[in-house]
Amino acid sequence: MLRIGMLTSGGDCQALNAAMRGVVKGICSKRDDVEIYGFQEGYKGLIYSNFKMLTSKDFSGILTVGGTILGTSRQPFKMMRVPDENGLDKVEAMKHTYHKLNLDCLVVLGGNGTHKTANMLREEGLNVLTLPKTIDNDLWGTDMTFGFQSAVDVATDVIDRIHTTANSHNRVFIVEIMGHKVGWVALHAGIAGGADIVLLPEIPYDMDVIVNAINRRKAAGKRFTIIAVAEGAISKEDAKLSKKELKAKQEKKKYPSVAYEMAEKVQKRTPDQEVRIAVPGHTQRGGSPCAYDRVLSTRLGAAAAEAILDGDFGHMMGVKNGKIVRVPLSEVAGKLKYVDPNSEIIKEAKITGISFGDE
Repeated sequence: MLRIGMLTSGGDCQALNAAMRGVVKGICSKRDDVEIYGFQEGYKGLIYSNFKMLTSKDFSGILTVGGTILGTSRQPFKMMRVPDENGLDKVEAMKHTYHKLNLDCLVVLGGNGTHKTANMLREEGLNVLTLPKTIDNDLWGTDMTFGFQSAVDVATDVIDRIHTTANSHNRVFIVEIMGHKVGWVALHAGIAGGADIVLLPEIPYDMDVIVNAINRRKAAGKRFTIIAVAEGAISKEDAKLSKKELKAKQEKKKYPSVAYEMAEKVQKRTPDQEVRIAVPGHTQRGGSPCAYDRVLSTRLGAAAAEAILDGDFGHMMGVKNGKIVRVPLSEVAGKLKYVDPNSEIIKEAKITGISFGDE
């Protein structure tokens, strides 16, 4: 009997169900003696032994369904070694659940924090395989994560729709895109949606540069300006602060998010233009996965099934140059894939006239 545990951890996104479906279909196409244990609400289900038995039928018809049939939760890695309110050792509890059920492998779908915990469980002796889930596309070791393209499509659609109202009213529109530490979604959606200014966490901005870009457009007869700003975009002044100083400054801020701060700054510097804000928020995580993510997640799931059947554990399934590869978890955990300010995509975007607020 082959016993597989599965869980989805961290923020949800499109194609989680499609990826799990790929794993199960891949295994069940080769073996009939399979038991599937679905842990509910991510690592919390593994800690407290909250699971449900699943069959291949449970994974039928979910290719196009967003969210996750298992539920998810955020369990910060830095808290995993900290006992819960009842003194429970979370790591030992997860190991106990794994061994109690006689699992042969634990399949974990998640992002950066999730992979840190997955690698820790690997170090604790469990057979673990992971799939790269995050709309941020910031996992090291893979060219693409599933959920990213779907989120880009949603954010792009928002920018597309903003164009008509921005033009009609002669406004500056600031569209806040998800991405606290990295700006992949804002970058791709900004280019695809024809944003005039794109602000990323990796490229600290200068307000003078932003205002000049807006004024140049106005002088050229352009009726509007669209700014796509990632949640974690930061000014050049703030980028010079230490982490402690920056945190202290952010705690004193009156703005609910970067878009509101940016709107106030722009409005003061361009009083003759109306400034408006659009925050698509969690819509970027929701809904049915796009075709690209359905294909990618299915491929990754099938590759995980193959690794399980091979008995080859301790890897994340990633994609490199179009090929699915097995990346050691020890190389993935704790690393982020940032946008390179000197990359070709940034250079090419600048050639088309997009300002990144830096020069």
